[in-house]
Parts: sequence; structure tokens; C-alpha cells
Amino acid sequence: MKVMVVGLGSMGKRRIRLLRKYDTTIQIFGVDTNVERREKAEEYDIEVFDSIDHLIASSTIDCAFVCTAPLSHNEIIKKCLNNGMHVFTELNLVADGYDENIALAKERKLVLFLSSTFLFREEVKEIRNIVKNTNHLLNYSYHVGQYLPDWHPWENYTDFFVGDKRSNGCREIFAIELPWLTEAFGKIVNVAVVKSKITELNVDYNDNYLVILQHESGHKGMLAVDVVSRKAVRNLEVFGENTYFCWDGSPEGFMVYDYDKKVDVNVKLYKEIDQLDNYSNYIVENAYFNEIVSFFDCVLNGRLPCYDFAKDKEILKIIDEIEG
Repeated sequence: MKVMVVGLGSMGKRRIRLLRKYDTTIQIFGVDTNVERREKAEEYDIEVFDSIDHLIASSTIDCAFVCTAPLSHNEIIKKCLNNGMHVFTELNLVADGYDENIALAKERKLVLFLSSTFLFREEVKEIRNIVKNTNHLLNYSYHVGQYLPDWHPWENYTDFFVGDKRSNGCREIFAIELPWLTEAFGKIVNVAVVKSKITELNVDYNDNYLVILQHESGHKGMLAVDVVSRKAVRNLEVFGENTYFCWDGSPEGFMVYDYDKKVDVNVKLYKEIDQLDNYSNYIVENAYFNEIVSFFDCVLNGRLPCYDFAKDKEILKIIDEIEG
């Protein structure tokens, strides 16, 4: 199988590494307009090109991984589908071309797979299981934040997509968190928002949000999202009459309260944890790998993706409401 990775930044390199882990027989090609990134990607022993057109002129590609800046995804996805490739794309953050690309993938019988990494986290699977088996209503408090200049310390935050208002840092956090919150607690039916800009960051968007979410199930929560917090945080507390559990975002930090014994019990959810030294301890490679496995399951066995463009379109509408 021949696979093209478009965009050879940090995410593109991650996908290359995990593709190799998934199947060493896959022939991987890299595409990036940036000569420096192409040169660095050659360290992975792959052939690199400066454009998709140059690559497809010399080889037939089966699958594409779109790892460029979100606002570029629409046209790249369309080109890949038009050239007969199954597509795995990172977060899009905007719904540009969604209806057209959904129809195009259906017409050509190609897989159109949208990354939603947290749906593949073991902690999220456990949360969904607990909520499903709880017979009373729950509330949650969830804070996710990190100071924007710390996201990519190797480059200025104004030089990558989080500096753009349409694909800003808070919007990306919402796009990561809302899909799994919806899967765990139910469809979001009501939203109340307080937002502002409280930093001197060189961005033209709100840098912090406090959001109350009401779910169709009756569960409700408070979601705090920001690019302000000098400490990277992902703190979740879920509570109800007979339920309390919390998660600090790390793979070892899932705790369930035993109210009979009055103690927190640490729940071990991973047999083996794959993490990279240069990333926060909240970043677990296992989930990125598992969604690659899921993508190829869709391609090779006809399974439907657990998250798709139609679902994401609804999530993006909610984010638009929050930002509006």
C-alpha cells in the first residue's frame, strides 16, 4: 500500500512514525512546500515531494494523511478524493467544503476519516462506560488550558494556524474536547457563554471561555477553555449522587472515589503507555496510533468511522455559537 503524508510538521512526522509502527510494509511518501521540512523528513527514509501534483505524476497513491494547517484542508482533501485516495485528515476547525467532500467520497466509494483522537483515549472510553451505566444525572467541571506561546515552543505562535482567528487556539481545544463530551454525556442542546481577552497575546480573538453545556440526556457541565494558563492543565471532575471521578489528563491520573471506603482509587487503564519526551504528559501516542488502526479498518474492512464529517459539522456549529 502507498500512503502520502501531506504536511511534514510535528503532526505529519508523528503520523509517519506511527504508520511505520502499524505496518512496516507501507510505502510512505511525504509532501511539503517547505524545503527545510522536506529535508528533515528524509531522516525517516521516505521519498519527499514539494507538491501533491509532482507525487501523483510519478506514483499511484492509495491513502492520504492530511496534516497541514486546518484552513488548507478543504482543497487538499478534494484533490486527494478526485485522485482516488482514501483520506485521513487532522482537525479541520472550519466546515469549508464539507458537503462537497462528503458527497465526493460517497460517489467514489472512498473513506473520508476525520481525526478525533480523544475518542480513542482509554480514559474517555472509561468515562463513556461509567456514564452509560449510571442511573442518575451527572454534572462535570472541566478546565483545559495552556499558554499559547508554549504550544509550539520551537516557533512563534503567530506563525502557525492558532494565530489565525478562524483556526484559533481556543477553537482547536473546543474541536478536540466537544466530540468526546458529546459522545459521553449526550447531544448538546443548550449553551451559555462568558468570554473575554485577558492577556497581551498578539491575537485578535478571545483567549478564555467559561461555557455551561446542557446535554439532551439531562447531564450538564462547565467547560473552561483558554490559551492563558501558564501551567498546562486538563482537569476533569464528574459528580452525581452516587458517582465521583476525576482525571488530570495524564494516563496515570484517572481516579474514582469509593464513597463506602472514603478513598480515591486509581484506575489503571493502560497496559503500556507510549509517550514522547518533547510533549506534555497529557499527550499519549496510543490514541493517535489507535485511530490509524481504525482508519485502515475502515479502508480494508468497510467499517464506518466512529466520528465523521457529518458529526463534526454539528460540533463546528456549536463552536460557532460559543465564539459568536
